Formats: sequence, C-alpha cells, structure tokens
Amino acid sequence: MILIDFITAGYTDAGIRKHINQDSMLLMKAGTACGNVLLAAVCDGMGGLEEGEAASAALVRSLAGWFSGEFPGILYGGLKPDVMQKSLERLICTANRRIRNYGRGKGIRLGTTCAAFLAAAGQYCIMNIGDSRVYLLNDHIEQLTKDQTLAQQEEDLGRITQEQARKSPKRNILLQCVGANPSVKPDFFCGKTGHGSCYLLCSDGLARRLTPEEIHERLNPSAVTSGQYISDNLRHLTELAKARNEKDNISALLIKII
Repeated sequence: MILIDFITAGYTDAGIRKHINQDSMLLMKAGTACGNVLLAAVCDGMGGLEEGEAASAALVRSLAGWFSGEFPGILYGGLKPDVMQKSLERLICTANRRIRNYGRGKGIRLGTTCAAFLAAAGQYCIMNIGDSRVYLLNDHIEQLTKDQTLAQQEEDLGRITQEQARKSPKRNILLQCVGANPSVKPDFFCGKTGHGSCYLLCSDGLARRLTPEEIHERLNPSAVTSGQYISDNLRHLTELAKARNEKDNISALLIKII
C-alpha cells in the first residue's frame, strides 16, 4: 500500500461583474484500507440568472454521490483505469441528460464545465469537459488537461499558433459542456502521483489572466506548507486576475501530495 496524504485548500470569487457565483467546487477525502483517497472538482456553470449555478451544483452532487457510492467498489476491485473511466462516463451521460432535460423544461439552455481530479493508491485520474483546467506543479508548471474549445481545435489542426489560440475569441467557444450538448465524451488523463507534487484545478477565469509562471511563483510545492498558505495565495492570484479586468467567476483548488 502506498501511503499518501494531502494538503488542500480552495478559493472562489464571483468576480468584478457578476452578482452570482455560478462555479461549484468539490473536495472530498477519505481513509480506506487502500490508503487515503481524494476527489476534487471545479465546475464552471453557464446560463442565465442562477441556472449556471444549478448546472454546476448538480454535477458536483453527482460526483460526490459517485465517490461515496460507486468508487469504493472500483477501488477495492483493483482500481482499473478502464473500469473507472467507464463508470465516470456513465455518470456524465446521466448528468448531461438530467441537466439538459431540466433546461428544456424551463425553456433555457444551461450547462457546466468540469475538471475533476481523483488521487488513490499512488495514481491520479483527471476527467475534463470544457475549458476548466488541471495543472501539475513541481519544479515547473505543466497543463495536464487540454481545453475543449474551438481555438484549441484550430491550434491542434495547425491553423493557428499557440499564442494566437491564447488570444483568440474562439477560446471562449466550448466544443463540449455538460447539459448543453446532446452527448458528452470526457477526456481522461492518468498517471502516478509524486510525493511533493501539487495539482491545481481552476476555472478559466483564473487561467485566462495569469501566466503559468505567475501561478508557479505563488504555488510551487516548496512554498506550500499549509492549507492557509494555499488559501492566501489563491486569493492573491484571484485578486490579480480581477485587477486585470477578469469579469468571470474565478475558482481554484490546490492539492499537494505528501
């Protein structure tokens, strides 16, 4: 059994324009016979008035129920990546149908992104839908997820450069969103957790206004010693993004593996 523990904290802010924070976050930890396990998620809701908040909150509740209900069987069954991914795909399919039907019933269109991070038995599994992100921070910073946006698609096809994609208005056009598409297929990224490494989950409101270097300067693992340190520096980065006129909600979670 690989013994790991976590230092964690999160921060969320409605931003400089919106009166309602449509983001939702999830952070759950448990001790098991297979060691400590953790599930974290950042969901960025979209829709009029409070409907984006309803979409993101609904998905967070579904993930929390999965972690408490279905995940233990997957964990004690040997934590096979293909089994876990199929289980999460079923969860997303069900959540997508429920949110979509709710929107149809009210005559509105709503949805949510999702960046989810699961750590167990020395492994991590990331699930991504939309443009919320997960970064790995050690001696450098690396984006582990890939944005499901029109700008990213055009970059992948070689039509624009990475710098052009970063500034393109098409970076805000999502190719997938839970609740807004007839069907949704998440991206998965799996690997081994490293002792001392940090993983940052954030909505696009944070990543859009800050450079990776600015994020790493504040959240590099050598500096992260407590949850309070994480909270203080996530707040600092959020205020910096707001000072640069970021109008969207801003949410972030940091997990350090210890």
